[in-house]
Amino acid sequence: MAMPVVAIVGRPNVGKSTIFNRIIGDRVAIVEDKPGITRDRIYGIGEWNGKAFSVIDTGGIEIDGEDEIIRSIRAQAEMAIEESDVIVFMVDGKAGLTPPDSEVAQLLYRSHKPVVLAVNKVDNLQRMDNIYEFYSLGFGDPIAISGSHGLGMGDLLDAVVERLPEGQQEQYGEDVIKVALIGRPNVGKSSLVNAILGEERVIVSDIAGTTRDAIDTPFEKDGQKYVLIDTAGMRKRGKVYEAAEKYSVMRAIKAIERADVVLVVLNVEEGIIEQDKHIAGYAHEAGKASIFVVNKWDAIEKDTHTMHQFKQKIRDHFLFMTYAPITFVSAKTKQRLQTILPMVNEVAEQHSMRIKTHVLNDVITDAVAMASPPSDKGKRLRINYITQVAVKPPTFVLFVNEPELLHFSYARYLENKIRDAFQFEGTPIRLTARKKSEDE
Repeated sequence: MAMPVVAIVGRPNVGKSTIFNRIIGDRVAIVEDKPGITRDRIYGIGEWNGKAFSVIDTGGIEIDGEDEIIRSIRAQAEMAIEESDVIVFMVDGKAGLTPPDSEVAQLLYRSHKPVVLAVNKVDNLQRMDNIYEFYSLGFGDPIAISGSHGLGMGDLLDAVVERLPEGQQEQYGEDVIKVALIGRPNVGKSSLVNAILGEERVIVSDIAGTTRDAIDTPFEKDGQKYVLIDTAGMRKRGKVYEAAEKYSVMRAIKAIERADVVLVVLNVEEGIIEQDKHIAGYAHEAGKASIFVVNKWDAIEKDTHTMHQFKQKIRDHFLFMTYAPITFVSAKTKQRLQTILPMVNEVAEQHSMRIKTHVLNDVITDAVAMASPPSDKGKRLRINYITQVAVKPPTFVLFVNEPELLHFSYARYLENKIRDAFQFEGTPIRLTARKKSEDE
């Protein structure tokens, strides 16, 4: 089921990122101190009164001048309109109503999307009078909030949740492997989709996807049913959109939520840039099975070392995804396309794999015998037992005497031992510690 999307929109410096951080709170997806994982955020998961939703922060746009301010604000507002189900329109109660606020309001008003008007920086009662001028924007009662003090957040989230649509039910059965292609613009996602489908020539039908910008294409190969979710192609055009690559993340997020397997498409001609790490990081955080697909392999000069060198480059840049296999293909020449679906099948199976408790405990017992658990201030971690509590991704709970004694490095050691024993290729695994109760 796809989560609804809430976008936070407004001119620069009204406090969008502060409110974003308050809404997602400690639910920020990147919590592991893993090297190589990027921490620049525009997306998170919020929850209020039992309803979960994706949150997009449209802040952080570079501004060069007055005309550029208007263009940038218009660009971010239009992108938010296109991507979101509910929009939080933020204005500055300290600065008062400004022409750029009115510019954004016009765009939002014409969109017919649900809009919640939030007046930030209302830090005291004296500023409450400042909210009345914002009625002229035409979005009903403004909600006074203070991002820095956390005031009014309950009222704001009540209004947001009230306007959220119900999540959309997934339309495919359990036997179908849903494969999302993600990557920054121009890496060749659409051509890769067309090449895979053209090669197999078994398209069943084209169905408009449950997200506004993705196209779902079901097909079957060797008795296995698949759905390709293509996230390529912004409908808008123009320099401002071409420059706003980070907004491709919004599309990737929606596809990732629905996918079983994610193909992270890289362009070998352009190499690896920070944006690739952003997008791949979301697949990792979501716990999805993933494969690196290096496209345009036909377009570069190669020798016997080229593939190995580029593989190493991927491993160096994506240290948090060493479990993901890599394949090199060309959508244009169909080179090595046949490697993709067998990999998809394999990682989907690993993603769903469940290990018996007694077998897991044998592995952990051996691991502890080889390297003793850490101690802190005279107290040593004692692992009583381990069990698997979920699949997609495989998730394990260690029952221990003191969870805080499970140091990150020892958790990584145990994770590696589990991988050594059971492979889990292509899928992240989750490992958490829980205190063993007296009656367990």
